[in-house]
Amino acid sequence: MADKPMPAERIDLLDLSREELTRLVADWGEPRFRATQIWRWVYHSLKADPEEMVNLPHTLRERLAQETYVGRLRVVDTITSEDGLTEKVAFATRDGQVIETVLMRYTNRNTVCVSSQIGCAIGCPFCATGQQGFVRNLTAGEISAQVLYYAQKLAERGAHVTNVVMMGMGEPLLNFDAVWKAIRNLNDGEGLALGIRRFTISTVGIVPGIERLAQESSEVGLAVSLHAPDDALRNQLVPINRHYPLEQLLKACRFYVERTGRRVTFEYALVNGVNDSDECAAKTVELLRGLLCHVNLIPVNPVPGCPYEPPPRARILRFQEILVKGKVQTTVRLRRGVEIEAGCGQLRGRVLAQ
Repeated sequence: MADKPMPAERIDLLDLSREELTRLVADWGEPRFRATQIWRWVYHSLKADPEEMVNLPHTLRERLAQETYVGRLRVVDTITSEDGLTEKVAFATRDGQVIETVLMRYTNRNTVCVSSQIGCAIGCPFCATGQQGFVRNLTAGEISAQVLYYAQKLAERGAHVTNVVMMGMGEPLLNFDAVWKAIRNLNDGEGLALGIRRFTISTVGIVPGIERLAQESSEVGLAVSLHAPDDALRNQLVPINRHYPLEQLLKACRFYVERTGRRVTFEYALVNGVNDSDECAAKTVELLRGLLCHVNLIPVNPVPGCPYEPPPRARILRFQEILVKGKVQTTVRLRRGVEIEAGCGQLRGRVLAQ
């Protein structure tokens, strides 16, 4: 007896752009406006069940249920800071992997920090994710699903997502296509309609990705993990520096500024006795002189098994003082969620160890 044909794998609607969804609906013989209706149900009304999409004909709802799904992520753990303003969720993907997403609530904004990869191939020594190795890229749908989870949760409180930062697990610019597709989908005016300037991509310094971002968009923000003002020290803290040294990185950042007119944010994780000296601060001033930028000084998050610790408060303020005197705009980032293992990868590591 001949083998029965395998059923076609269902399509995650979150993996489709609006143009792709429109083509799918047209291939089914439906009018194109049905795609916009479906899109609004998924991204604006935050519905996943076709039966709730009441302005669609019954036959279309049946086909959606049979051939598609909305890729919601399953919560496996949640931890919340004592002040209730920071929440981290560990999600399980459909193939049983674990990713992390963080909500940070401020007075006037609600920022979702999303992951772009499972694990990370960069291997920065003070990053918990970097110590776990790389598993795979996330799909555009898996990236979008993290934001939609908090969009729905905030909507229940009468609030909404105001900002999305690609600063969670993984290197976003090594998964550029999926990250960019997710941003476009979340920005689409018929859906969540989150303004394009509300997105920021954080990178360890993938030069081709920075150049591509500058060409794709003049609106999406760029944050670069600097962490050291010279190649010798940065090679230790950010291993990708051996491939894209500071001269190339700064050239790409200047190209971004020229193309977009937006400043670059440099993230500088301060590590006690490693990169927090007066000399490092002075070198940072020289490195960034003349570049439209802002420096976020971040006391490093302690990671179990890692020897790096944050500097004393006085040392942090001294580093900031030198940058300010050198006319480099800088702030000390408010440390959020230290008691809930805010450093990316820490909750995932705990879940995997269970």
